[in-house]
Amino acid sequence: MVEDERLAEIERLRNRLAELEAEVDRIGRRKERAWPPRTYYTTYHVLAGMVLGLIGAASSLLFNVVGALMFGKHPLELIRVYLTFPLGERALSLENSFTLAAGCCLYLGTGMIGGIPFHLILSRYFSRSSFGVRFLVASVLAIGVWLINFYGVLYWLQPALIGGRWIVERIPVLVAVLTHLVFGWTLLLVDQWGRYIPPAEYAEEGGR
Repeated sequence: MVEDERLAEIERLRNRLAELEAEVDRIGRRKERAWPPRTYYTTYHVLAGMVLGLIGAASSLLFNVVGALMFGKHPLELIRVYLTFPLGERALSLENSFTLAAGCCLYLGTGMIGGIPFHLILSRYFSRSSFGVRFLVASVLAIGVWLINFYGVLYWLQPALIGGRWIVERIPVLVAVLTHLVFGWTLLLVDQWGRYIPPAEYAEEGGR
């Protein structure tokens, strides 16, 4: 009788062990399916957009440095004007290297944030579009950002907080537009660097 009970207990334990092994196997297969992501990887593209935005901001800043030198202005004239937002009019004659360097960092940081929507839109909705379509989208986005930043926000916010519209008034329209276009076009050119390719697609491309 005792032996039968022990055998029955052993059988129950074996059945329970089989159930646990099957459950662990199901969890393992579920994890394998979940990682790496098989579709659009939003978090990856957000981080990639920040990195690419940094490159775009550096490119547009270099464009302005070269342009300023060509017209006999201070190489960081753009940074001076942007620093009028926290510092007011005195930033226009700023010569302090540390403050100008901090302004450059702020400019690059702003570009990192701006790179996120650019990259998300280009990579998610226009990943397979022709270069001409993507060029048009990047240009429209760049001009849209300029209009929103300058006339949707800064036009009223800077006077309300600082007392003047130095950014809107001191940066010529053409310079402002070209600065934003250079940013957008740079992001277009480096967009492929930030693409996440799901393993299935990667295998298909590798087999071609």
